[in-house]
Amino acid sequence: MLGYILRRILAVIPVMLLVAVFVFLLLRLTPGDPAAIIAGDMATPAQLERIREAMGLNDPLHIQFVTWVGQLLRGDLGVSLISNTPVATMVADRIAPTLSIAVLTIVMSVAIAVPMGVLAAWKHRSMADYAVMTFSVLGFSVPVFVIGYLFILVFSLQLGWFPVQGYTPLSSGLGGFLSNAFLPALTLSTIYVALIARMTRANMLEVLGEDYIRTARAKGAPERTVLFRHALKNAAVPILTVIGTGFALLIGGVVVTETVFNIPGVGRLTVDAILARDYPVIQAMILLTSFLYVLVNLLIDLSYSLFDPRIRY
Repeated sequence: MLGYILRRILAVIPVMLLVAVFVFLLLRLTPGDPAAIIAGDMATPAQLERIREAMGLNDPLHIQFVTWVGQLLRGDLGVSLISNTPVATMVADRIAPTLSIAVLTIVMSVAIAVPMGVLAAWKHRSMADYAVMTFSVLGFSVPVFVIGYLFILVFSLQLGWFPVQGYTPLSSGLGGFLSNAFLPALTLSTIYVALIARMTRANMLEVLGEDYIRTARAKGAPERTVLFRHALKNAAVPILTVIGTGFALLIGGVVVTETVFNIPGVGRLTVDAILARDYPVIQAMILLTSFLYVLVNLLIDLSYSLFDPRIRY
């Protein structure tokens, strides 16, 4: 087990190196001059040249890359070209809203979707199954911003249960946090409930046809034990993969939802940086998102043995 963990961790190094090379070249070769962004439209050629020299933009690309990687290894993500604020500080200020809503979304999605998928598989070709599949299709088909505005209309404007927009940090109190975070999480969870429920149903149908399920029923095991202890546990590996991937997507920032509910998350930070050609912020967000995907996949791989006893390392 320890050897497998070490091999997986070592495999992260070349992946992240390739991502770093790609991000560096992509942003360096795109049109636009960071010096011009900093100096403004009225800058003279001499001023632009001084800024380029100070930023190392006149150095060869390989020298710039080595310098940049050295800064990353020291934890220095650079400084924003627009606000002159350290990128690490900007990300730290924006990650809390995104992370808290992502966790709430995944918790709500799993709590709703897994029982729905189990029910649909257990009552295959019944009204319950058709209802779950219809919801899954609608969850995939309706754009998330339409769902968000619909929830705002019903729950905020008509019923007055939740605020229309805004974000309250968890440190200010659980009630205020849930009041602002519930609708965004509910909006996002419609997509993930549809996805996880559909995946759970498909895998449960496959597992429920296995011989050991018929054996458990023949021995008189309660149906709840058959469904959740025997069937769901053995169907959990692909479901876990979907949940982990969805969580990584949420941490990367959901721009539309953050815009609809005016949430100051990392998704809006990334879009603002792209529009302003704030290269250090863009580089940092792509690298952090890539690292998060690698980390989530590693954790998913390591957790497989907990659900499938046939897997050994």
